[in-house]
Amino acid sequence: MTSRPPPPSDAAPRGSSGPPAGWLGRTGHWCARHFLVVIALWLVCLGGTHALERTFGGEYSDDFTLPATQSQDGADVLKAHDPAAGGFSGQVVLHDGSAPLTRFGDQVSRAVADLRKLPHVLSVQNPLPPPGATTGQKPSGGPNTGPLSGDGKTAYITVRLDTPPSTLGASYLDGVDRAVRPLREAGVQVEYGGPLGELARPQPNDRTSEIIGFAVAIVVLLIGFGSVLAAGLPLVTALAGVVIGLSALALLAAAFTFATVSPTLATMIGLGVGIDYALFLLTRHRQHVMDGMDPARSAGLAMATSGRAVLVSGCTVIVALMGLWVSGVSFIGKLGVAAAVTVVSAVLGALTLVPALLGLVGTRVDRLRVRTPVAEGSPDGRRAGSPEGKTEAGGPVTARPGPAAPGPWHRYARRVERGPWWFLAAGVLVIAVLSVPLLFIRLGHIGDGADPESFTDRRAYDLTSRAFGPGANGPLTLVIDQSRVPAADRPALAGTAAEALADPPGAASVTPLRPTPDGDVLVATAFSATAPQDAATTGLVNRLKNDTLPKAVSGTAARGYVTGTTATQADFVGMLAARLPLIIAAVVALAFLLILVVFHGILVALKAAALNLLSIAASYGVVVAVFQWGWGGPALGVSGTVPIESYVPMMMFAIVFGLSMDYEIFLLSRIHEAWLRTGDAKDSVAHALEITARVITCAALIMVSVFAAFIVSENIVVKMLAVGLAVSVLIDATVVRLLLVPAVMTLLGRSAWWAPPWLERVLPRVDAEGTDAEP
Repeated sequence: MTSRPPPPSDAAPRGSSGPPAGWLGRTGHWCARHFLVVIALWLVCLGGTHALERTFGGEYSDDFTLPATQSQDGADVLKAHDPAAGGFSGQVVLHDGSAPLTRFGDQVSRAVADLRKLPHVLSVQNPLPPPGATTGQKPSGGPNTGPLSGDGKTAYITVRLDTPPSTLGASYLDGVDRAVRPLREAGVQVEYGGPLGELARPQPNDRTSEIIGFAVAIVVLLIGFGSVLAAGLPLVTALAGVVIGLSALALLAAAFTFATVSPTLATMIGLGVGIDYALFLLTRHRQHVMDGMDPARSAGLAMATSGRAVLVSGCTVIVALMGLWVSGVSFIGKLGVAAAVTVVSAVLGALTLVPALLGLVGTRVDRLRVRTPVAEGSPDGRRAGSPEGKTEAGGPVTARPGPAAPGPWHRYARRVERGPWWFLAAGVLVIAVLSVPLLFIRLGHIGDGADPESFTDRRAYDLTSRAFGPGANGPLTLVIDQSRVPAADRPALAGTAAEALADPPGAASVTPLRPTPDGDVLVATAFSATAPQDAATTGLVNRLKNDTLPKAVSGTAARGYVTGTTATQADFVGMLAARLPLIIAAVVALAFLLILVVFHGILVALKAAALNLLSIAASYGVVVAVFQWGWGGPALGVSGTVPIESYVPMMMFAIVFGLSMDYEIFLLSRIHEAWLRTGDAKDSVAHALEITARVITCAALIMVSVFAAFIVSENIVVKMLAVGLAVSVLIDATVVRLLLVPAVMTLLGRSAWWAPPWLERVLPRVDAEGTDAEP
């Protein structure tokens, strides 16, 4: 049973200006009293980190490898035996609707020659046959294995580089543009496909999303707090934290490779938690000021109480994000690091800059009113009244006339008490309905065909699909390593392999096997009958590497591999799908332990983990319905239906679980605080819901608006994350916090806080709600 710690005997009286107990309280009090020093230090940090970023900041790239996978092993074998055929390929797609491209033979040859001169280029394939030779192409509309279409009007130049094009920067395309300029001047349509096309995509610009998110946040805060100063303070601190966090991330990018989506993801999370943390601190501070407390001491006490919850919840978010390293893929782990950087800066801003700004505005926090300000309620159950007086600092204060009549949230909580099973059933039913699409989730990679038509890689994708079939956008390179096979046995192996690859199910065509220059490796290219992102293409990859190629080389010392971009993506999807349960288990276990350490209640920790899993399942279901089933995808700028990007569920889980624990900790902190003070489990739920519902609702609306604002991004993965995160926060703040948590906590009663005596002795005591600092 949880013991109730006695209040410290040295607690200062409510009107005292001395610092509260605890290092957080003293830190907040010092920052509020020395606000000029703290604000000056933050301005120096803002300017310094921005200057360092401009001088030493790195670039973002989607370059990553999958060691110990078949696709990577096959690429290594091919590179070792035929460097010109290895490396990383991109396509330059040519099209002329009026005449065959053979009319432009000179321009094509000149472009190929100039492309070969570019840095990092291993080889360039000329798609046109030599002068006087027949094209050898199949009739238009049939499977085509060459780089020139049957009607001769579409072709693609394959450029192989020794490094991923994404690492070269967009300026590399200047040389490519110069090389193909004669073709464009002759009227030929030239588009870039594959990695070259991705390199040509517009750089992501989050400015519009940030403006939309800030605009909605201002409206919500003005409605919630009623004053311009109170509404602006959380926005200022969140923005400062995000700017410093992004600068720090850019400096890390100079030493480590971070994905191109990293700064967008970091901005989304940083803005959301930064506003939330400042909001929770500001809410508690305003109540203390209304109660007549000195502003500096009020800021310190807000830090000593809600500041502890900010610290605990921030650590929970970071722990969840670091759990992504369990995937074993550095690409995923670094996405977690990128998001964690701005979470750290948001926590630091909440613990230092927020009290400094509170000290700066003093008792004027509710000036510039747009309506009568209201506060959350006092920790002892009293709420602010109307008579005004003066604080010791001389500012206006709303006096506390005594216990107030129960508010609407208190009455709602009492209604839950009278029928908790009905509220629990209603919440579970809503979650279950929203989670149904999750049963049909298909992980995959979003191909270029889903991009806007304004992107060159989308236009290249469409030209290639019409001329060569959809599978030509994701060719599969088949590699047979026969270096350990005796020379006398190699002809028989080649014949067996050619027979096995004659017509594999799901393939539109397979080119004949050809040996590398040293004769140790056989290479062919397979084209799927479906688009690279289709489930049938993934099935073809798995059949080739697990069935067809092993049978082709059985009984010999040869090894078969399927490699290429599409095969790598299939391996990536399979690896993440296999490790997703491990990540979920690790993050849930860590969060359970954290809640257990903070609240010393086994059932309350289990409840927190279980309910957060339910809200995540519901948000997954919405994402599947919108993007995979196409229910609203076109309205969001997504062409057709797409699979769920393989790493989105991992990212969503870590972020959503961490953010859900934010609200869980703030609500549980107030319930636990009232429970320790009164010993009445049911009344504690009603009291906590009454004093936190408004601020949690405001915080959730702001976070939903911040996430939803990123739906305007042209990056489909960002859209997917934005929808998933916005929906998850909305579900968590409504269904979970208003239906499930009150119902479950009411049903658990006193047992929610139970822990066996031996566990009580072992667990450290972490006072998340800061009851030892309360006056």
